[in-house]
Amino acid sequence: MKRLKFKPPRPTSRSPFSEQASQSSPQAPRPPQSPSLPNASALAQSDKAPPSPVARAFDALRHDAGAYGNHAIDEFIAGRFTRRELLRYAGVLGLSSLALAGGLVAPHGARAQSTAGTPGTAGTPGAGKPGSQTIRVAHLMPAGAVDPLTVTDAGALCLLNQTGEFLANDDANGHLQPSLALSWQPNAKADVWTFKLRPGVKFHDGQPFGAKDVVATFDRLADPASGSAALSVLKGVLSKGGTKMVDEHTVAFHLDAPNGNFPYTVSSDNYNAVMLPANYAGNYEKSFIGTGPFKLERYETRRGASFVRNDAYWGEKALPERVQFAFYADEQAQILALQGHQADVMGTFTVQGGIGILNNPDFKVTGVRSSAHRQIHMRTDVPTFKDKRVRQALALALDRDVMVRGLFKGRAVVGNDSPFAPAFLSTATTVPQRKIDLAKARQLLAQAGVANGFDITLTTEKYMEIPDLAVVVQNAAKAIGVRIALKVESQSQYYGAGTYGKSDWLDAPLGITDYGHRGVPNVFLNAPLTSGGTWNAAHFRNAQYDKLVAQFAATLDVAAQKQVAAQIETLLLDETPVIIPYFYDQLIAQRTALSGVRFTALAQLYFDRATLAV
Repeated sequence: MKRLKFKPPRPTSRSPFSEQASQSSPQAPRPPQSPSLPNASALAQSDKAPPSPVARAFDALRHDAGAYGNHAIDEFIAGRFTRRELLRYAGVLGLSSLALAGGLVAPHGARAQSTAGTPGTAGTPGAGKPGSQTIRVAHLMPAGAVDPLTVTDAGALCLLNQTGEFLANDDANGHLQPSLALSWQPNAKADVWTFKLRPGVKFHDGQPFGAKDVVATFDRLADPASGSAALSVLKGVLSKGGTKMVDEHTVAFHLDAPNGNFPYTVSSDNYNAVMLPANYAGNYEKSFIGTGPFKLERYETRRGASFVRNDAYWGEKALPERVQFAFYADEQAQILALQGHQADVMGTFTVQGGIGILNNPDFKVTGVRSSAHRQIHMRTDVPTFKDKRVRQALALALDRDVMVRGLFKGRAVVGNDSPFAPAFLSTATTVPQRKIDLAKARQLLAQAGVANGFDITLTTEKYMEIPDLAVVVQNAAKAIGVRIALKVESQSQYYGAGTYGKSDWLDAPLGITDYGHRGVPNVFLNAPLTSGGTWNAAHFRNAQYDKLVAQFAATLDVAAQKQVAAQIETLLLDETPVIIPYFYDQLIAQRTALSGVRFTALAQLYFDRATLAV
């Protein structure tokens, strides 16, 4: 599945600050001074009352929190920042101590809820000592060679994180957690981010991990001549040569422009960004070289792979001795393997394909909310869709609530024709939700001079529920006189060469493309919709939109991000270059005997804490 061609489609970033941020300037604000918001100690003294436990806990962190961190603490204590926003902000700035405090307390001093068993962990996390168990995975066959530089499909990207690690991990709740980087922080403009690396880490071949490896990895990914799939993420953000070694365990990323969400770009959210040795020369399938808790035992093209415990791992040793992947051509074959006890777990599970698993007590299906979605693009440069009223009419013909219930049995949320998913903290919730309105749709078509409708072909890929969605769109369009013929292709046919003029995805006047999860909306805003976007299947060109996206990217404040997001969402509702009818949950299915599997909305699976009940 080229789902990301993802890197469109699956097609890889989040941020915080300034209530006073200019709506016209793309420059990131200076650290907020909050003159009207004294710190907790000052508040306590002015009231002549002892500071609360919450205030005392945060006061102890103020010295190392910096200007942005102290502003976040003030906002949290004042009740203007939710616990979730505090955790997200702490993660994006690498303030691990602040994140810890946010996890222990809730606004107004209430005790925070335990996070044990939260979505993203399938069953209680495994405990105990490393053993001799083998975890069997029924896995989707990689679409091509497994290479960190070029991977774009879910079948391959999940294999990378079995042995490879990232500077930071985007967890199931959208919070960044330290991994090979211990901390990170921006300068005042957020155009230079400095990362402190974890010492004492070694690659599987014994080489020490350090700053030189980070520099080499990102120079490779950002090189336009390398064929890197990560260019869709890094273009306009980080150029080759922008990653600088400060010392053996410190790197500084000098960005092309200010970017408040940058840490997500170098996290597991960018699945191509697994750390490789500076002397890496290719042929990844032979070694799966990395620093992770498992190392390669065997890889067989189109058959499977197995990974064994890395006893020299820098962190906690993996509990299973081995993780064994068997590759399958489609979901039904994966489900049969699970039902036939040939596998313990499968990822990328879909509701419409797995009713038998959903209703079987021997298995459990676990999900996390995600920003994964479908984009129905309409080429704004062809006569049929040049008038935005025609595009609006097609969007108004769709019943999104019916789609969520029918295609996903409720395991999705409706979309509002912009990439801002409810899962994003920066999403503005004040913009009215578009709903089905057939009378308005017919009126718009008449105003556009096509009262009798028109004929058009919808081209798309055979993947997950997309063929069913295509039929739903076809039937809905009939109600407003639009006659749609369907052309459902294999993914390789649909994505083609992935370049304009050589791809049905990018060239078809009407198409449906799958976009995988991202932790922040930056990639979704840029690649498919900006004037120079590499995935701009709608051929959308709008200078005001481009300006707003640049402003959003440069903003560090959550509140200011929401203000810009509201403008972007409103603009896209008016222009409607794409229809985004829903955002669906990422699901995995597994035997009830298996516990401790961690997974992300990007379809990454982690087995180091997994155990099987005997």
